[in-house]
Amino acid sequence: MNIGKMMRQVQDMQAKMGDMQNRLGELEVSGQSGGGLVCVTLNGKAEMRKISIDPKLIDPSEKEMLEDLVVAAFNDAKAKVEAHIATETEKMMGGIQLPPGVKLPF
Repeated sequence: MNIGKMMRQVQDMQAKMGDMQNRLGELEVSGQSGGGLVCVTLNGKAEMRKISIDPKLIDPSEKEMLEDLVVAAFNDAKAKVEAHIATETEKMMGGIQLPPGVKLPF
């Protein structure tokens, strides 16, 4: 492989990464817990955008359970964001193999 061709591939990859980063800011993924009683929505950068809690869960004596459900819903949404990023990165890479331990986007 010649250096010029490799440099063009790197530039193409950088452009694709920039596009993917922009799309991730617009992506919304929701995670749930408690059978849908708690729902957390994140953007593709794993920033929380909104939270929905069913009113019947709002009981001061059940505070710890509600906190646990919020954490579980957030973790569910975050796992979905990470799966989406992995899928999009794999598509973008088009078969280019990265060394073990290297994760994109940086």
